[in-house]
Amino acid sequence: MRYSSLDMKVLITGANGMVARSAREYCESIGDEVHALARAELNIADADAVRQTIERLRPDAILNCAAFTDVDGAEAQVEACYAANVAGVRNLARSAAEYDARFVTISTDYVFSGEKARLYTEDDVPEPKGVYAVSKYEGELAAAEANPAAVVVRSGWIYGRGGTNFLSVMPRLLGEGKAIKAISDSYGTPTYAADLARRMRELAEREFTGVIHVTNAGDGTSYSGFAKKLAELGGFDPELIEEVSGETLKRPAPRPKSSRLGSVRQVKSLGALPGWEDALKRFLATANMR
Repeated sequence: MRYSSLDMKVLITGANGMVARSAREYCESIGDEVHALARAELNIADADAVRQTIERLRPDAILNCAAFTDVDGAEAQVEACYAANVAGVRNLARSAAEYDARFVTISTDYVFSGEKARLYTEDDVPEPKGVYAVSKYEGELAAAEANPAAVVVRSGWIYGRGGTNFLSVMPRLLGEGKAIKAISDSYGTPTYAADLARRMRELAEREFTGVIHVTNAGDGTSYSGFAKKLAELGGFDPELIEEVSGETLKRPAPRPKSSRLGSVRQVKSLGALPGWEDALKRFLATANMR
């Protein structure tokens, strides 16, 4: 097994996703040989396809960015959710172990109940609620069981260039003068996809195993707090932001009230990522949305 900061052969799954695109961009920028495969090229729920692909490519590292991420849709699409988030993770982890590849996969802050007032660390016990959250936690367990050397990266409130989630499209909406509703009573730790991707690649080259929380540094914020800071940094009209309670949205899936993540392992191993406000500045500088 090679642990070099350069010249690794890296397989990235879920290639059309936001984090996967950031991972590909970063890995290629440091000289890696990158094989980024979308679902049409590799369905991670297909164990035979996963094994054959890894046997053919023989990557040094696998960064799993493929997942079922529709939190509300998961309540009705249970089978599809579990296929990607549990079976798919297990398949990749098992084949990575078989072919001596480092395996890094993304989990979520939603594995926690959201009832803790302070930041959740790796020492806290998960209490997932809802199909999506349970599937992601079961995926963590599947990765560890199939591959003791696996790295599970819990993150949350991920946004970035090309993203389609609310945090990612806020600059475009506000830049177009459109009013937005931002939840004021739900809290998390925003994570810039470019920073998350880089940290995943760094973890792939180190003798590190188990669960680690990766978010941009800071105590986090609410959706409305994120929106207000974005308006401040981007020069958008703050009057376009309407603060609402999460309960008014009547969404099908339960969500943690506060899923803010802290880490006792990240700082010791690699140091903290830049603060979330600094990351937001960099996102605005590259988003080209105004």
